[in-house]
Amino acid sequence: MKKILVLCAMLATGHLMAQELKYTNCDNCWNPDSLGNHRVLVSFEDTGNVARVKINWRRRDVQPQLKRIIVQDAQTQQKINNVSVLSLNRESGEIVFEPVLGKGNYYIYYMPYKNEGRSNYPRGTYLKPETTASAGWLASFNTATLQPNATAKEIQSIDAFNSFYPMEVIATAAETKQLTDAHAGKALLVFPEDREYSIRMQHDLPYRWIQKGVGFTFNGTALKGEYYAYQLGVYALRSLHKVQVEFSDLTSADGYKISSKTMNCINTEGTGYDAKAISKEVDVPSKTIQALWCGIDVPVNTIAGTYKGKAVVKAAGIPAETINITITVTNQVAVNGGENEPWKQTRLKWLNSTLAQENKVIAPYTPLKVAGKTINFLGRKLILKEDGLPAGVQTFFTEEMTSFSHQPKNILSAPMQLLVRTSNNDTGRWKQQGLQYTHKAEGTVQWQSRSLFGKALQMDVRGSLEFDGFASYTVALTALQDMNLADIQLLIPYEHAAADYIMGLGLKGEKRPATVDWKWEVATKNQDGAWIGSVNAGMQFSLRDEHYVRPLNTNFYLQKPLLLPVSWGNEGKGGIRITEDKQTVWVNNYSGSRLLKKGETLYYNFNLLITPFHPINTDFQWSTRFYHKYENLDTIKNTGATVVNIHHATPINPWINYPFIEHRKMKAYIDEAHRKGLKVKIYNTVRELSNHAYETFALRSLGHEVYSPGKGGGFSWLQEHVDSDYIAAWFVPEIKDAAIVNSGMNRWHNYYVEGMNWLTKNVGIDGIYLDDVAFDRITMKRIKRVLTQDAHPGIIDLHSANQYNKNDGFNNSANLYMEHFPYLNRLWFGEYFDYEKNSPDFFLTEVSGIPFGLMGEMLQDGGNPWRGMIYGMTNRMPWSDNADPRPLWKLWDDFGMKGSEMIGYWSRNCPVSATNPQVMATVYKQPHTALVSLASWATADTETGLKINWTKLGINPARAVIEAPEIKGLQQHQVFQANSQLPVAKQKGWLLLIREVK
Repeated sequence: MKKILVLCAMLATGHLMAQELKYTNCDNCWNPDSLGNHRVLVSFEDTGNVARVKINWRRRDVQPQLKRIIVQDAQTQQKINNVSVLSLNRESGEIVFEPVLGKGNYYIYYMPYKNEGRSNYPRGTYLKPETTASAGWLASFNTATLQPNATAKEIQSIDAFNSFYPMEVIATAAETKQLTDAHAGKALLVFPEDREYSIRMQHDLPYRWIQKGVGFTFNGTALKGEYYAYQLGVYALRSLHKVQVEFSDLTSADGYKISSKTMNCINTEGTGYDAKAISKEVDVPSKTIQALWCGIDVPVNTIAGTYKGKAVVKAAGIPAETINITITVTNQVAVNGGENEPWKQTRLKWLNSTLAQENKVIAPYTPLKVAGKTINFLGRKLILKEDGLPAGVQTFFTEEMTSFSHQPKNILSAPMQLLVRTSNNDTGRWKQQGLQYTHKAEGTVQWQSRSLFGKALQMDVRGSLEFDGFASYTVALTALQDMNLADIQLLIPYEHAAADYIMGLGLKGEKRPATVDWKWEVATKNQDGAWIGSVNAGMQFSLRDEHYVRPLNTNFYLQKPLLLPVSWGNEGKGGIRITEDKQTVWVNNYSGSRLLKKGETLYYNFNLLITPFHPINTDFQWSTRFYHKYENLDTIKNTGATVVNIHHATPINPWINYPFIEHRKMKAYIDEAHRKGLKVKIYNTVRELSNHAYETFALRSLGHEVYSPGKGGGFSWLQEHVDSDYIAAWFVPEIKDAAIVNSGMNRWHNYYVEGMNWLTKNVGIDGIYLDDVAFDRITMKRIKRVLTQDAHPGIIDLHSANQYNKNDGFNNSANLYMEHFPYLNRLWFGEYFDYEKNSPDFFLTEVSGIPFGLMGEMLQDGGNPWRGMIYGMTNRMPWSDNADPRPLWKLWDDFGMKGSEMIGYWSRNCPVSATNPQVMATVYKQPHTALVSLASWATADTETGLKINWTKLGINPARAVIEAPEIKGLQQHQVFQANSQLPVAKQKGWLLLIREVK
């Protein structure tokens, strides 16, 4: 047992007791899931069958009287039934029990709980008090005359991580009153605190501060080049508004300075995830504690010495409090600015990082080129009108999606229009004042235009296009006079040939129906647009306004849903109506009638994603084989896998989305993998964050910026230390890793980018495995840049659980994450995807990734190998016991998939098709040989013939042999004739080799 402190327990009067209460850790000495995380060691050195002990435990939990007390004999760990609680509150408790073994030690467990609910989403429920003492034993003593005859020696925690010491050991009410009475004229008290002791409580003063007293000085020691963090704990004696911290220069006796420009307070200022400066207004309610985390970015060329200055804490309408700051700078230079020692909170600097923000072109994309009103980018063109809206959109991809075409394919059949209809049905005409480019760079082109609708409306359009095909529009409509409007509509006319499929608006990936009528339902539906397209030409649109905030996803949409756009939603009047005629598929985004007052501005903003993003990389698919488990590297290499995906809850990456604590073990594993010719990717995303993050309480001090508000609960550690106002997320029972849900777009994304950069440079990761994504495309571009720097491979694959369900707002995973697709190397869709009951259209649009330039893998129940091979997909090893991809990998190698030409059933150039329309055929073509994948979507066993265009196949039919090779677990060897009827079992198919023999 490791002792960590000695704390003199105080009576309510403040007088010192003879007893000393120790706080220790017991390193998993008992089962916390039945007894709780904390206990008191009590010594009984008296005689008789009754022991009475008073415990001054200073508990931070509320209503401790509602929690059970369990007493054990220390020698046998047997529960003692004869127990009586005389008093129990947050400051102290008095307990009487039967010392069954006489003199010796006894344990009192005071926060026992049990985990209810799902193992990975537990509800830690604290056990209620119980009566187990016998009437005879209770009658054997008189409480009024019984004096304490046992001593509380230690408060023990199951480990150091669960300990309350020192920052969660509360001051008593009397101590707090005595302190505040001594400063009755003040509005706030400031307690400077070392970075080692993160401020955790909001409503109780730590007893440590009673011992130290109100502080007017802070002393610290920093290294050259280190980001040195410290805290100013503000205790509000009355409500405070607009709390700020101002810093002076730090000056040495020799006249050297550390400029105040190197200092900041993350609670009041910073840089957002989008590189924009942010100023935070900090209000502190009366009798509440606010931690202000301050930092000094000590220049590396600072002269060693002692530097003195001031930090001034201000709030609106009250006198300022000045703290004298003394920092001793040593001669030692910090490694990486101290980033290698994150327990010192050195990485709080990362919260304000702008790393990789410059929108440089990322491979394989090419720089944007502007020619008149046409902007060219990889495989696509955007043509603008005078009003700034698209006049045309074209793509240049072949139907096979493996290369580029010389012939354009139009996505739009006519220009997009913003239509205004007045109450008297006057649609009028816009008079454009001309298009102007405001920014031209390789990565981004921006433009603006103003148009007038008579003397009634002004439309200001600001647009931008980025190198990956993302277009963003801000459309401001300003009333020049009062107007009664019947409707405002954005009309998107899709070319029929570029509108085969639809995904979104409550529709799964499927053939586009002739009509769609959709209304806004943001409370329950994460839907604000759709993707409409064909395999080699398409476009996603999403409707927003200036108040758009990215909602939560992956089980938590309902807790932070979309905000209804004031413009498009119009209090429920808006919607989307899709119709068609012979030439055009009309997407009418309407907003309905409204009264627009003079001077009022509405924002009809929208985003476009022009697809595909790039051709599919088939050779990467065939040669890059993921092994999805932490395992012996020789074992992995012998499977034929080439890339290891390291999940969380593994020895080298134990804590979810915080892969820094065991980084030395991770580096050793990766170094060995590289020597063996393997690559290693790690699980790391933003959506929820492990409670083991060193910065947990610094992030909590930011209010709801990083962590979402919520009802609390979850695993016991969260309830005991984070207290309330959070959403409990994923939990790993084996290592007791409890995550908290992130709030959406915030400065944690800056930290995430810096973390990826650090892992790439210092640990050598080859990429990341994303398990759903809660950040936007800005962050995705940044991490792709840092992961691929200096020729690192930077492989990113995305796994998603099917988001088309109630908890996720019925959004399609591919539609939700399409903005990230330009930077992914592979999809893995995924958990709860149904590969049996869905159509080829669903496979193509929602699973395969092919219409977007990607390829994928299957997950749920091992996937369907026959249907998967139609799209070049297998399952991932060793995820499913009933599906081993190695037989298919062997076939790929034997046939020579690398270098082959993939021609899918969706291409009119496919040289082989099935005579049965419910059987699909994809061809993988090599000179004089081909691998043909057949898969059935028939509802029963069926059969099919083959239609073969021998010329396109490049094989002489007179010398052709058609055979089904032996594939373990899938099919037995069989030879077929060209005119054979092949039997096809339900939900299965064939893999056929057609080769020319001499």
